[in-house]
Amino acid sequence: MTMRKAVDVSVDAMIEDLRTLVEIESPSRNPDALTASAQAVAAVIESRLGGQAVLVESEAGPHVHWAAGGDPKVLILGHHDTVFPLGTLERRPFMVEDGHATGPGVFDMLGGLVQAVHGLATLEDRSGVEILVTADEEVGSRSSRALIEERAIACGAVLVVEGAADGGALKTGRKGCGTFHVSIAGRASHAGLEPAAGVNALIEASHQVLDIAALGRPGIGTTVTPTVASAGTLDNVVPAEATVIVDVRVESAGEKERIESAFAALAPHLDEAKIAVRGAVSRPPMPESASAGLFAVAKRLLPGLEGKAVGGGSDGNFTAALGVPTLDGLGAVGGGAHADHEYLVVDAMAERATLVAGLVDAMQNAQEDENMRVL
Repeated sequence: MTMRKAVDVSVDAMIEDLRTLVEIESPSRNPDALTASAQAVAAVIESRLGGQAVLVESEAGPHVHWAAGGDPKVLILGHHDTVFPLGTLERRPFMVEDGHATGPGVFDMLGGLVQAVHGLATLEDRSGVEILVTADEEVGSRSSRALIEERAIACGAVLVVEGAADGGALKTGRKGCGTFHVSIAGRASHAGLEPAAGVNALIEASHQVLDIAALGRPGIGTTVTPTVASAGTLDNVVPAEATVIVDVRVESAGEKERIESAFAALAPHLDEAKIAVRGAVSRPPMPESASAGLFAVAKRLLPGLEGKAVGGGSDGNFTAALGVPTLDGLGAVGGGAHADHEYLVVDAMAERATLVAGLVDAMQNAQEDENMRVL
C-alpha cells in the first residue's frame, strides 16, 4: 500500500499542541472548563487542517465537529473531557522527561487527538474525513450518543483514537459496560431504645451486595462489581436509607439482557424494606468482528501490530453495535489512564499518527484495495 503524503509529521509540533490541550483542564460535567477546552481543540484542528471546526452545544458542554467535505468515508472519534478535577494541573503539570509526556489527560485521551490531527495533516487528500470530539465520554456519552451514531452511520467506518492497550496493541473488542444504582428504603428508629422497630437499610444493603456480586460469570467475561455504598446518618439511628452502586461488564448481548433482568428482579430480604433500581448496560459490547477488516489493514501498514479485546468501554461500543466497522485504541501509547502516573510514550507518537493517516488513506481508496472490501 502506497500512502499519498504531503509532509512528514513533526513530534515537536505535536508536543506543543498536546501541551496546549493539557494545560486547559477539562473535567467532565464542568461546562465552563469544557467550553474552553473545546475552543482549544477546535483551534488546533483548524490550524493544522484548515476549514472550520464547529462547536456543537450540549448540556454536557460543547462537542467539536470538523468535516473536510466530500462524501463522508471515515469518522475519527475521540473526546476532550477528562476524569481529573480542576487543580490537578497545579499538582501534576505537563512535562516531557525521559521519553514520557505526563500531565492530566495526556494518555486518555488528548494525546490521541493530537496524533490523529497531525496524521491527517500529512495527507494530500482529506476528502470524506470527519472528526468528532465529544465532551462527555467519561460520564456515559448521554448528550453525544445520538450525534456519534448519526455521523458513524453517515461515514461508514470509525477510527477511535482512545489510548492503546498494553504494549501499543489496538483494541479490537470491548466489553459492554454499565452502572446500576440500587436504592434501599427502610425505616429509622432509635438504635438503643427500640432497634426492632426499625427496618435496617444497611442490613438489607448487605444482603443485596451479596446477591448482586453472585450475578457475575467471570468465566464468560461477565463481571458484576459493587463499587460504592452508603448508609446511615448517626451512630444511634437505625438507617432508613442505603445506596449501592455497581459496575457491570459483559461480552455478549445475551449477558446484557440477563444482567438487566436480574437487577430488575432484585427482591428485599427484610420485611417492609423496599428496593428501587436504575441503570443499564448502556454501552453495548463491541465484538471483535466489528474491527476485523480495519485491523487487517492496520497490520499491513504496521507489521507486528497486535490487537486485544479489553474490558473498558468507549464510544466505539456504540458505533460497532450499529454494524459500522470500528477500530479502537489508535491513540497514544502509554498507560495509567485515570491515575496519577498517567503517561504517553513520545517516541511512539509519529508512528501512531502515521498509522491513522494510513488507515484513512486506505479507506479513501477502498474501491482499489482488496482488503478493504470486507468493510
